[in-house]
Amino acid sequence: MKTRTSAARYARALLDVVIQEANPEQVEEQLIAFADLLKAHPDLQRALTNPAVPAAGKHGIVEGLTQRLQMAPPAAKLLLLMADRDDLAVVPDMVAVYRERLMEHLGIVRAEVTTAEPLTPDRAAQVQQQLATLTGRKVTMTTKVDPALIGGAVARVGSTVYDGSIATQLERIRERLTTDR
Repeated sequence: MKTRTSAARYARALLDVVIQEANPEQVEEQLIAFADLLKAHPDLQRALTNPAVPAAGKHGIVEGLTQRLQMAPPAAKLLLLMADRDDLAVVPDMVAVYRERLMEHLGIVRAEVTTAEPLTPDRAAQVQQQLATLTGRKVTMTTKVDPALIGGAVARVGSTVYDGSIATQLERIRERLTTDR
């Protein structure tokens, strides 16, 4: 819980500054590149998150990495601050929270649509447009296939689920028939 709370504070502060001073989408890409670099090099990640490694050493490593990645000054300053505070372990969570907040700032909502069969590109675009109309926001959509749905679709937009699957409709009919006895 503490990790997510710290990550949220860092992400909120960074986004507030980046909106004023830099390109928020570009900073997101840079943060992802930094997090991916740590993930790709476990030894580097262990060194940067090990409490036995002095903060000055971590600061130097992060400074070199941010320069190589040509990070925007606000993002670089935040990562250096995190290195000084020995808080680099929250970088993956901070990147995730930053992305969530950025999408919220841009008025974009993420949707996951599950269907019984793959959607054609035209049908996927129609569903995406319908979800955008329904939510009043721009929608980025991913699709999955689950033959157990039989037909129809299930759309998850944030914490809201729109279930128009035939499997669910059949289950409701079954429940009505068994409870009416």
